[in-house]
Amino acid sequence: MISVKIEDMKSFTSKLFVGEVFDQFLVKEASISTYNTFTIDGTIKDGYYSRNEREERNIGALSAWSAIKPFCFSLIKGKRLPVSFRIILLMPKEGTERFLASRNIGLSKEQVKGLYVNIRYEEEKLTCVTGTSVSVFTLDKTLEEEWDQGFKGFLKHNQISFMEE
Repeated sequence: MISVKIEDMKSFTSKLFVGEVFDQFLVKEASISTYNTFTIDGTIKDGYYSRNEREERNIGALSAWSAIKPFCFSLIKGKRLPVSFRIILLMPKEGTERFLASRNIGLSKEQVKGLYVNIRYEEEKLTCVTGTSVSVFTLDKTLEEEWDQGFKGFLKHNQISFMEE
């Protein structure tokens, strides 16, 4: 797990809320505080979509960031900055499988439950914290270290300047 401070908040938030840089991720949850606090649970509710709709549109257990971000953007746009926001993003299953296949990590895709990015804006500071979830107990930190490096590479590739805290 690493924490990085985003150096250019305007560029980062534009890429997050307007651009497509983070669209590949799924939303675990989001919370945005402006004049009220708005909380979004990214879990798709059973019964909302038919089985055919879920299959045709490739809808899984969580909403894609691309579907949620317009609502989040509508909450933060305007002349005033939000008081805070917190967004927990999850790499989708396919992305996790590609990530694992490209690295020598001693865990199977079934054992890796999630590769996370926690985005936090509070007290005029924007940070991203990485996280991993596995279904087995292990003292091996290879997955965590590789995800940390992978996320820093993702930021660099998308021209997002940061400083490791």
